[in-house]
Formats: sequence, structure tokens, C-alpha cells
Amino acid sequence: MAKIDLKYVKVYKDRHGRLRHYYRRKGFSSVTLPGVPGSAEFMAAYAEAEGRAPRQASPKPRSQPRSVSALIIEYYKSASFLTLRDSTKRGYRNILDRFRAKYGDRGAASIETHHLEAIFHGMAATPGAVRNLRKRLRKVFGLAVRLGWRQDNPVTETEGVKTKTEGFTAWSEEDIAAFERHWPSGSRERLALALLLYTGQRRSDVVTMGGQHVANGRISVRQLKTDARLKVRLHPALRNEIDAHPVSMTFLTTQYGAPFSAAGFTQWFRERAEQAGLVGRTPHGLRKAAGRRLAEAGCTAKEIAAVLGHTTLTEVERYTRSADQEKLSDAAMDRLEKSETGTGAV
Repeated sequence: MAKIDLKYVKVYKDRHGRLRHYYRRKGFSSVTLPGVPGSAEFMAAYAEAEGRAPRQASPKPRSQPRSVSALIIEYYKSASFLTLRDSTKRGYRNILDRFRAKYGDRGAASIETHHLEAIFHGMAATPGAVRNLRKRLRKVFGLAVRLGWRQDNPVTETEGVKTKTEGFTAWSEEDIAAFERHWPSGSRERLALALLLYTGQRRSDVVTMGGQHVANGRISVRQLKTDARLKVRLHPALRNEIDAHPVSMTFLTTQYGAPFSAAGFTQWFRERAEQAGLVGRTPHGLRKAAGRRLAEAGCTAKEIAAVLGHTTLTEVERYTRSADQEKLSDAAMDRLEKSETGTGAV
């Protein structure tokens, strides 16, 4: 059958290797196209899809003047928000738009500290979410004061949430060994582990790495979160895993050959870790493990920061906290004994 070129037809291969055809056009609902391209069944479905009217966008309700909704919109227009990275903006919007959906109709001047305390109390089961919302609202209501919409910032008097948490669980050496036993060298899973562990980078950076980033025995990274540019020498174990796969624009791809999103990669990698008997282990935990290994190898804080890409030593301390205390204390005592011997101590 001759090749048929039809507008808006997209083809994808499913997990069974079968080709699936869809009519996808901006502003229109997606439609599955059955049968073989060019068949009567296929063309009838295509013609019906072409004849449809576009989706009608729901009219956006207008915000009342000086309402919470209007205030958040003003914050989105502020330099404080517009100068943020796009990924940070999306995160802030997710938090504030949920608050806006519930309380947007209220007057910005009517919100008092006790109202916010009640909202935060209702979120007590998720202290991290409380902390993030409080940070964002402090900025928003600070803008209300500068705009003259109110005289005070009600968020400043709320009680901050104190949580003791180590965040993502760092992978232990036993965890790493268990993953490597389950997933052999040369597998996609093993390549993912090596990229995370031997570059020490975040998932958002690892999913963008490809053959074009490797040169002269180093892998180049431009961190999405910080915009820092790094060059990290390839560890032999990582070099072996890269060499076991075809050169491509991204080392890690989905089963359909497409690049991973950061969230999609995390879900995939967690599932692979669980298959190796490791529950609750994440890509970010391997970034922590990388920091721990560097600390246990005797690297200085500045050396660790040069690999992980941190700009402050405080950040480095977060990733080296799980370093082997016994090994480090032994090294410290060795240095003390050598120092004493060198000064003539008996």
C-alpha cells in the first residue's frame, strides 16, 4: 500500500510493538484511528475527526479587585516571581494556585493570622507542604503590604513548622550491591545507577545526559536547578556502562525510545529498585550516596562541592551526613598518631 500523508496523524509503538495511530490537533480532542492507514475504517475515522469542532475553552472567571486571587495574580507579575527559573515558577504556581482555588474569593485584607493558622493546622499531616505554602504566602502578602492593600503581613506571625527529617534515604553500600546483583552490567537499569552514582547529579540533569556531553574523558553538565556548568571526570564503572550502549542524544530512554521526563524517570527507577528488593529508594538517594562516598574517600568539602555542584559548604554537609563515622574517626586518629610520632611523642 502506498504511503499516505495525512495531517495531524501521529503514530506510536505500544509496549507490545504494535503501531497505534492517533489524530492529534491543537485545540481538538485526541482520537484513536482504527485499522490500517488508508483502509476504509481508518479513513472514515479520520474524516470524522477532521469534521469536529474544536474544544470550547472554559471562560476564566475574573478575579474580584483586591481579592486573594487578584493578589496572587499581581505576584505572578512581580519581578520577584518573573526572575525565577521556569522550573521554580511551575513549582510555586502549583502551590499558590491550589490555595487560590480554595480561598481566592476572599479579600486580601480580610486574611488574619488565625485564619492561616487554621489552614496550616488542617495540613499538619504534611509538614513539608505547610512549610512550602507558608514560604510562598509570606512573599505574596509581603507584596500586599507594598501595594498598600493591607498594613501588615499575616504570615509573619504564624508559627513555623519544625521538622526533623533526613529527606530522601541515602543508598547504603548494601543497597547498591543488591541493585547491581539484580540488574547486570549492560542493562538500562545499571546504566541509570552508574550515571546517578558516579556523577552525583540530580535526576533532572541525568535524564538529559547523552553522548554529546562526553569528551576528553569527562562528562559535561549544565545543572537545571542552579545553571552551574560542571565537568566531571568519567569513573571507569560509568565508562563501562556507557560503552555497553549505543551512542545517543540521551543515554536513558523509555521503552518507546523517547527521553525520560524527570518524574517519569523517578517512577521507573523506583520500580526497578523495588524489583531488586529495595523499597523507598530514589534517584536522589544515590546523589546522597555519591556525597557520602566522596566524604569517606577523604575528599574535602570543596572537592565534594565541585562534583555535586553545590555553591555553599552547608549544602555539602547535607549530603555527607551519612558518611561512615567509624572510618572517618579512624582516619582522624591515624593522623593524630602520626602527628604525635612526628613531634617525638612516646
